[in-house]
Amino acid sequence: MGWKWLGKVSYILAAFNKLLTVDYLKSSSVDPGHHVTGPFLPQTPLGTSNRTANSNLSPKLNSFQIQRESWSIFVRWAIDPYLSFKLLLIPIVLFLNWELLSYCRISVGIYNPFQGIFLLSGYIPTSSPDDPRYRKSWWDIAFVAYYIVFFSFVREYLSLKVGRPLANYFRLRRESKVDRFAEQTYAFLYFMVFGAWGYRVMTQLPTYWYRTDEFWKGYPEWALKPELKRYYLMQFAYWWQQLLVLVLGLEKPRKDYWELVAHHLVTIWLVGWSYIVNLTFIGNAVFMSMDIPDSFFAFSKLLNYIQWNTAKVYSFGIFYVIWSYFRHYLNLRILWSVWFEIPTLVPSWSQNWNPSEGIYMPRWMHFQVFLPLLILQFLNLFWYYLINKVLIRALSSSDVDDSRSDHGEDTEDEGSNDKKTD
Repeated sequence: MGWKWLGKVSYILAAFNKLLTVDYLKSSSVDPGHHVTGPFLPQTPLGTSNRTANSNLSPKLNSFQIQRESWSIFVRWAIDPYLSFKLLLIPIVLFLNWELLSYCRISVGIYNPFQGIFLLSGYIPTSSPDDPRYRKSWWDIAFVAYYIVFFSFVREYLSLKVGRPLANYFRLRRESKVDRFAEQTYAFLYFMVFGAWGYRVMTQLPTYWYRTDEFWKGYPEWALKPELKRYYLMQFAYWWQQLLVLVLGLEKPRKDYWELVAHHLVTIWLVGWSYIVNLTFIGNAVFMSMDIPDSFFAFSKLLNYIQWNTAKVYSFGIFYVIWSYFRHYLNLRILWSVWFEIPTLVPSWSQNWNPSEGIYMPRWMHFQVFLPLLILQFLNLFWYYLINKVLIRALSSSDVDDSRSDHGEDTEDEGSNDKKTD
């Protein structure tokens, strides 16, 4: 029975691996100069025929794409879904082999050492089976590293199998726009899923809906619900992956490159520090206030790229209201809570530094919490300024195209179609 079970699992993994390999090779064979994104066949612009577009436009590599070809294998996993998928399989196969030994009653004396790589670790044995709780663990580092590779795979696979086919369907011609459309497709799907997931997590906490006093009353909240811990660590992995994409130059730079680097660094600072010092309740609230408006923003950008002008005007209006509420009103409430409620609502016995008890709240801590949130708000205000420029232009000329452009060869073609927040 054990060998049959292993054979079935191996067959499923091999079939999926073969499917991904075939798709990858098919896409790469048309354009050997670009091993991830596949062929960039001529895109038919809106209002022209396929014959006209195909006769006047042929795919070619730009300097940025040529640069990607020279990257080492130590970097390429972040842009090659075939390679990242293989890396993801390694701990799963090792985990299944270990489980098979246990299933066959072969005792090895220790628990499965590979489960902490992609499954939660730190279970608290004294917690109720009906309400299991988890603490921090050193295995969390391996968990985050694994899901950095996971998000790299998801990003590139969705780009290859969803974003680019959609761009072709809507007849986007320029490779730069196809790239951006694929990026925004991934962003929309990610922020939609994690915005909804963040909402679900908040409904399980006493902080729903932004009851800021509950951030502090029960401090320290070190015994985490499993869903909160998984959500938090996967968010941490996502932002590390996003930072790697920027600093390693894995995507074409944007005008606000340094603002994005600053944003990602501040976000990682907030996520990592809040997890270490047991401030995950406020962390969930900040996450949700960022992800929900970002999903509407990405959707508006998609409409902008495909030139659905009426739809994008209404979408932008909805996005503007949601951004204003979540990114500014709610975040200013959070800032107010950090400054005024920490000194009065954190229990007096936990207003000290005692890591052995999970307590990290001396008097200076609220400055440390307040500062990165304030920096994040300044970055949001910078992007809010750009958004308002678009809004003013839309009111005056019925044009809601974006006010940013990329650096490089496609600047003139993309022009104002590429504003980005984060």
